[in-house]
Amino acid sequence: VQLVESGGGLVQPGGSLRLSCTASGFTFSNYGMSWYRHAPGKGRELVSYISSGGGGTSSADSVKGRFTITRDNAKNTVYLQMNSLKPEDTAVYYCKGPFGSWGQGTQVTVSS
Repeated sequence: VQLVESGGGLVQPGGSLRLSCTASGFTFSNYGMSWYRHAPGKGRELVSYISSGGGGTSSADSVKGRFTITRDNAKNTVYLQMNSLKPEDTAVYYCKGPFGSWGQGTQVTVSS
């Protein structure tokens, strides 16, 4: 199982980023996927979850209305669209899959 994230970077407050996580080594369309984040001095936080078919999603209250999780099962990829970013969204963002699999993380920094 391998998960590879991309799309992080430095953005100003109010800006947008789209994270991608491409999976391999398992039947992607059979499993729900999640995005987590880990900010300095804080515990790891579940940001968003999407069901295997994409019809069910949930998000942390802190990102509701700003972040959207989607997936493309044909491309074995899950996305996190992040809008109206705030400095408190600064963290390393991780993709989580089945069998305890995690991506390597991608840094998101929101700063002016």
